[in-house]
Amino acid sequence: MFDIASQEHIDSWYAATANDRQTRPRLQGKLKADVCVIGAGLTGISTALNLAERGYSVVVLEAARVGWAASGRNGGQMIYGFACGMDTFAKDMPDADVQRMWQMGQYSLEIIKQRVARHQIDCDLTLGYLTAANKPRHVAELKDWQQEAADRYGYHDFRYVEAGQMGEHIQSSRYVGGLYDPDSGHLHPLNYTLGLARAAEAAGAQLFEHSMVTDLTLSPQASGRHTVKTAEGEVDAGHVVLACNAYLDKLAPKLRAKIMPVGTYVIATEPLGEERAQALIPSNVAICDSRFVLDYFRRTSDHRMLWGGKVSYSTFQPYNLAEAMRADMLKVFPQLADVKVTHAWGGFVDITMSRAPHFGRLTPTVYFAQGFSGHGVNITGLAGELMAEAIAGQSERFDLYGKLKHHDFPGGKLLRTPALVLAMMYYRLKDYL
Repeated sequence: MFDIASQEHIDSWYAATANDRQTRPRLQGKLKADVCVIGAGLTGISTALNLAERGYSVVVLEAARVGWAASGRNGGQMIYGFACGMDTFAKDMPDADVQRMWQMGQYSLEIIKQRVARHQIDCDLTLGYLTAANKPRHVAELKDWQQEAADRYGYHDFRYVEAGQMGEHIQSSRYVGGLYDPDSGHLHPLNYTLGLARAAEAAGAQLFEHSMVTDLTLSPQASGRHTVKTAEGEVDAGHVVLACNAYLDKLAPKLRAKIMPVGTYVIATEPLGEERAQALIPSNVAICDSRFVLDYFRRTSDHRMLWGGKVSYSTFQPYNLAEAMRADMLKVFPQLADVKVTHAWGGFVDITMSRAPHFGRLTPTVYFAQGFSGHGVNITGLAGELMAEAIAGQSERFDLYGKLKHHDFPGGKLLRTPALVLAMMYYRLKDYL
């Protein structure tokens, strides 16, 4: 699972439609920088871009290719806020800070919109998001959340969609209502990541691919220097940013205990034609259902259906992935029975016990951000901005996340994955009831 050195982008619809084929060199020899960022996914690239724009010298080291992992193969859903509920924050901080967390969650969407516009990133950014209710009890939950967002956070843009109006968004009889959000949406995540990488390089950051970190020597002192080694090179840096997420491996064992890799999978159909694709999802929104073990799907710019789901805590890919995913899709869209699947792929996101993001420091000058738990498309941009602020000496927003109590996954190295699989079985059962 973690043998990623020198790998190319996986065979996905995103890789097939990438609009940037450039490669970056391996790190060879010694470099000195203000900051070394480990990992060239959305977290690392966002951090590098923010730092380079502030005038810092930045080196980014990537074991495989820019956007190789979750950043370049996820469902492309740009979802408001965080994967956890706001009550998760309320357990560890006063209401004023919870309000700030809400505001930052909403602001994370604006970061994407601003970056796409400023750097003219061609990534099919489309606004509109729908949470589709599978059961009547989910309807009540969505309506309660709409009311809470208005009363507690002053957000009045959610619109509840009654069952009779669901056809405005989706042509399926599977759902009994939904909650529409005009500020969230969807995009081509690999093209977005590659666009941010070009912007970071234009601002002065140096990016190296196929440069897996083999050794990390950290100074415990704020004034000390850190040494980051690869097979062929070395970086001497005043600050280090760990942006490895599910692929943290042995670089920071204490951090790795706080996260678990979770597999999620996606298929893309053959092109449906514009008229047929539009008939299925007339408003061109991104959609996810309301179950714990959910499906998520949307149209693509070339008029395919992109379908995601089959979340797995075992780290094993489902048997006969394309057909298994297609069967799930046909439960919602039986009218696609004649349509073939052209691409099927998967990858790992990292989750925390609480599903709240885990940001912090290992030493005074070593930063990390992980545990986006399925909301990485937007929260990674926020993480990059906050870590850059903190490195520049403005850590007030970043330090809010230090108030969150994150626990190790139970079971230790050998038993935590089986324990999580059992928990997943419990939630699947709840979804069926």
